[in-house]
This record gives sequence, C-alpha cells and structure tokens, in this order.
Amino acid sequence: MESSKERANAIRALAMDAVQQANSGHPGAPMGLADTAEVLWLQYLRFNPKNPHWFNRDRFVLSNGHGSMLLYAVLHLTGYDVSIDDIRNFRQLHSKTAGHPEYGECPGIETTTGPLGQGFANAVGMALAETLLASEFNRDGFDVVDHRTWVCVGDGCLMEGISHEAASLAGTLGLGKLIAIYDSNGISIDGETKYWFTENVVERFKAYGWRVIENVDGHDTNAIKEAFNAACEASNQPTLIYCRTTIGYGAPNKGGTASAHGSPLGDDEIALVREQLGWSHEPFTVPESIYAEWNSTERGALLEEEWETKMTAYAEAYPSLARELTRRISGELPDGWEDSINEFAKRGQREGASLETRKASGQCLDVLGPIVTDLLGGSADLTGSNNTQWDGAGWLWEGGRYLNYGVREFGMTAIANGLSLHGGFIPYTGTFLVFMEYARNAVRLSTLMGLRHIFVYTHDSVGLGEDGPTHQPIEQLTNLRTTPNLAVWRPCDVAETAISWREALRRTDGPCAIVLTRQKTQPQLRDDETFNNIERGGYTLRRESSALQLILIATGSEVEVAQAAADQLEKEGVGVRVVSMPSVDRFLAQSVDYQESVLPKEMRNRIAVEAAHPDYWRRFVGLDGDVVGIGRYGLSAPGPEVMAELGIDPANVVNAATELLA
Repeated sequence: MESSKERANAIRALAMDAVQQANSGHPGAPMGLADTAEVLWLQYLRFNPKNPHWFNRDRFVLSNGHGSMLLYAVLHLTGYDVSIDDIRNFRQLHSKTAGHPEYGECPGIETTTGPLGQGFANAVGMALAETLLASEFNRDGFDVVDHRTWVCVGDGCLMEGISHEAASLAGTLGLGKLIAIYDSNGISIDGETKYWFTENVVERFKAYGWRVIENVDGHDTNAIKEAFNAACEASNQPTLIYCRTTIGYGAPNKGGTASAHGSPLGDDEIALVREQLGWSHEPFTVPESIYAEWNSTERGALLEEEWETKMTAYAEAYPSLARELTRRISGELPDGWEDSINEFAKRGQREGASLETRKASGQCLDVLGPIVTDLLGGSADLTGSNNTQWDGAGWLWEGGRYLNYGVREFGMTAIANGLSLHGGFIPYTGTFLVFMEYARNAVRLSTLMGLRHIFVYTHDSVGLGEDGPTHQPIEQLTNLRTTPNLAVWRPCDVAETAISWREALRRTDGPCAIVLTRQKTQPQLRDDETFNNIERGGYTLRRESSALQLILIATGSEVEVAQAAADQLEKEGVGVRVVSMPSVDRFLAQSVDYQESVLPKEMRNRIAVEAAHPDYWRRFVGLDGDVVGIGRYGLSAPGPEVMAELGIDPANVVNAATELLA
C-alpha cells in the first residue's frame, strides 16, 4: 500500500508537469496543498465521480482558483471524467482544464473561481442553501439534505474585502457545515506577505463568530486529520482551519518563495523536486498502484446509492415533501405560477395606476412569492426602498424566506450566486442601481456561469432626486447591457414590470437584471397585440397617426416623456411612432423581420430618450439620429427638477425632433 505522502506527491507531480508543459500557471499552491487535499478527498469528502451532480454530495470550492491544477489533478485521480490528456492540455484552447476552474466546463467544478475571495463567498451561499433546505425538508430519521461545504482560501482571498463581508454574515447565520481551509503560506505574487498582510486572522475570524482550529501543519497527515475531525463535529458555527503550508513544497530552491507562485518551476528545478520527493516517474505518469488507491468511483456510487435508498423511503413517508424537494432540485417551476403573473400583468394593464415600478415589482413578488417556493430574496439593507420583501415572506432570522444581507452588496451578490449554484433556490437580490458597482465582479461571474439569479436594481436614474450625484446612476445601464449573457429589463409601468419578472423566472441559462424607478410612472394603454409584444423586448407602443416621419425610442419612466413629446409633435402634423424597449437584448434576439417592423431601416429620423449615458443608443439611432440622455453626473434636488434641468423632459425631446426633422 502506498503512503499518503506518495498519493500527495502524485498531485504535486501532475501540477508541476502540467504548468511546465503549458509554460503558464501556478504550481506552488497545488504543491503546498497536496497533503491536505489527499486527506480531504480520500477520507472526508462525500462525492461520486461518475455523477458530479449528485445532489447530496459535499461541495468543494477552490477559492484561490489560480491553484487550479490541484483540483484538476484530484478530479483526474479520483475518477472524474478528466483524463491524463486533459491534464496535458492544461490552459490550452478548448481544454476542459482551463487556467482557472470554470463551472460547466469541467466535471467536479462547483463554481468559477479566480477573482479572489468570491469562491469563499459562493461557499457561504452553498452552505446557507444546505442549512435552509435541511430545515425545510429533513424529518426524524430522514436527513435527506445532509452535506458539508468545504472551501480552500489563500492569503489573497482573505485580503480581498469580500472575504470580510462573507465571513461576517456566515458567522452571524451560524453555518455549522461550512469549513474553510486557510492555506497560509505567507506568499503572494509580490513576495512575502508579512510586509502587507499582518493582521491576526485567528482573532479576526473568532470575532466573526467562527470556530478556529489553529496552527495545523499542512504537511502532517495526522495533524490534518485531527483538524478535520474537529471541524466535522456538530456546531452552530462555521469553522476556519488555519493550515500552515510551504508554497511549492518539494522544490529545494523555489519552494517557500514567490518564484513558485505564478510561473513554471523550470526543467532543472522539476528534476530536483523529483529527486527530493523520490518521485522517479516520467512526466504525466502515475503508477497504477497509486491510481487504485485514489480511485473513488466505488465508494462514491455506494454513497449515492445509500442516499437514493433513503430518498425512496422518504417519499413513502412524506410524499408531498419528497415531490417538492425533487422539483426544487430539478429547477422546474411549480404549476400555476405563470398563469398568476400573467393575470396580474393583464390586470395591471386594465386597471393600471400611477405607480413607481419598484412598487409594481413588490406587487409582482406578492403574487409570485407564495407560489414559487424556490424564491429566496434579500436586499443589502434597502428592503423598504427596493420593495423586495413580499407580503408573508418573513425574516430569515425568524424562520421566514427573506434574508437581511446587511450593507454588503458584493458579498450579497456572490453569496446568492452560491445559493443558485447549490440548487433548490432561485435567489433574487436588491440594491440601488448605482451600488451595483460594488457588486460588479460578482454580477460578471453570475453571467459567466449562466446562473439563475435575479438582480433587482431600483432608483434607476437621476429621477431619484435629492440623494444627489453619488446615488444617481448614469453609466450603469450601459454597463449592464454590454455584459454578455445578462438579460436586462427596464420596465415603464406595471404591465411591463410583471412581464419582466415572468421572463426573469423563465430564464434558466443566465441571470436577469430588473431595473426599476423610484418615481411614479403612468400606465400605458395597449391593445392585446401590443400587450403580447412586451415579451419581445421592444415593440411599437404608439403608432403614427399619419405618414411616419419620426421614431421615438424610450425605456422606463422616459416612455411617458416620449409619449408627451409625441402628443405635441402630432399636433404639429408630425407622424410619430413611440417604441418602448424594456429589454434591448431580448429585442435584438427577435427575427430580422420583427425588428424591421418596429424600427424600419428606411426611417432614419430616430431619437432615443433615456435618463442615462447616451452613447449606448447610437447603435439604434445611427449618425442621422439623436439621443436625449445624460452624459454628466447628476444634481441634488427633487427628482422632477433634476430631470428637467438635465433635459429629460418633453420640451427637450420636441426641440431635438424639430432640429432633426429640419
């Protein structure tokens, strides 16, 4: 039987050889963490390599994702569909072993990591999902939701501010099945971290309310086991294992230095590593005896079979609960939800009143919340302003379905990404549109992974008024709309808001941002055909009463500005069409014929109206058209006054139209 050190050395060898062949990568962290990984994956982690999506598996997140070869090596050795050729092709075009772990590209990758700290926050979301589902579905003798979340973090992860946001909330929530392994090697790209990272991490995490297991020798198998045993003891606190390692362990000249962090070791150093570790095998060669001891397919299949047996008995004892859990795991929505929101949308169309779209959104949640039990909402301390808590949701800390994230926009968004990744929930999160900037990189990763996550952004323009330029978004809509795979809806009234929510819930291959007003909006009149076209993202809201001479394109509260301008222009004999475009990306996904029917190419007299940066709309109005927008920061004053001062009013649109037509 091979020793644990030999099994760990297989990770080290694969990591340094793959990085060397790619001439790119980070060998040091995998080599330093190999002993910890060997113990974790072979003795503690519950998983099935032949079914990476088995629901009750433990989740493992490598937050310090630059050490990706650690994960690829372990996945290969334990029996996942990661071949030795995949290891050889590390960081190559279309390889499943990308430079950083990419969710959906390689089996066994629970989340895309690389931007430091976000994997840690994702893990908090995963652990929260397990805790909530266990509370909802487990019954005496039937712990059908029962797994841990393990996350590996490095010094860089803990330097990033998001680690504070996520760790603080995790401690407050008492996520006892969250275990973080802190790979403390004291090295980052610039060198020894003692010159810029000297805080007492142990006391820091204790202050968050975590259990901390201190001074674990990350190269001592017995010490690692003792730490893991302690971490797995029942607790209402998350656990941090403070694990001291040597980066590039086994490299006699570069080990323990920044030279092992982000560059290949070099052929000469690798030869010395082989000699020091007693690893005499050729590159990318692992002895069959070591493969046999690493292979976890039989154990994994047995673990899943035991769970399936328990689920069968659970379904007999609690059939309605089992059906609901199965549905939640599948991601399918419950029967009747779409009929309910459609009826609300039509009622809003028939009986629409002057209403802020943020409040219309809250009314949509009042309809959806009781039906779509997957919805788990929250806000970054702006619940009353975002209108994100539906009637009857209840606070999470009282056993309800609404989470107070506190003033943690970045942490909130990344934690909710973890909820989505785990499964069983469709998270939605709320903040002001301008504070999306705090969460920007987590929004990006949500779109990169194609997660089911709904971003509720309110106070969408300078129309919010008195809070002034710091709170008034200008460039944020362009930012969102140019983010790949992000669906963006900016509705103009109750009907469009309801359709925005419906389309957000229908979407399963990426997130959706619903952008909402603080100021009241007027209901728009539509016939049935016009109403049905809302879901196309852009549609003719008002047809010209005479020969078409001008098209006004608008979104959100500016639709009524365009309508008022059209009223005046029509009185002057100008044939004006008003196009509402709540979702540009949805409109651009329509057929060419449909787009042409709304925005005919020959009509080049076009004006876009939106209280945001004007440049985005140039693609729709061309060189011949114009944009009534805002290319500067806002002002502190009542919303209508700010709008008028910055030219977002009917008179300015009429003036722009007059100049254009002249």
